Amino acid sequence: QVQLVESGGGLVQAGGSLRLSCAASDYIFSAFAMGWYRQAPGKQRELVARISSTGYTNYADSVKGRFTISRDNAKNTVHLQMNSLKPEDTGVYYCCRISSPTYWGRGTQVTVSS
Repeated sequence: QVQLVESGGGLVQAGGSLRLSCAASDYIFSAFAMGWYRQAPGKQRELVARISSTGYTNYADSVKGRFTISRDNAKNTVHLQMNSLKPEDTGVYYCCRISSPTYWGRGTQVTVSS
């Protein structure tokens, strides 16, 4: 059974940084694209960043230049380095395996105070 477990969320002041990690298990991690989504209260879940199986990345316009997605295929992990955080980055961040079906982690809370 595919399992995705996020970690690294927390409370940070505006301008600060956090590094999220997602540990994947029970499938060939390197074969699949991975993504980070977030959901703010009262809003729809939105794509933050994605990385292909070969390392190609793309980002939401709102995080370009501030966030970096990376993957370590040897450790079955995907990371999201978040710098220059803003209060509008607050939300629950979800890791997912981009496939059909899509698999989701349970999420990790990120709160950015002003």
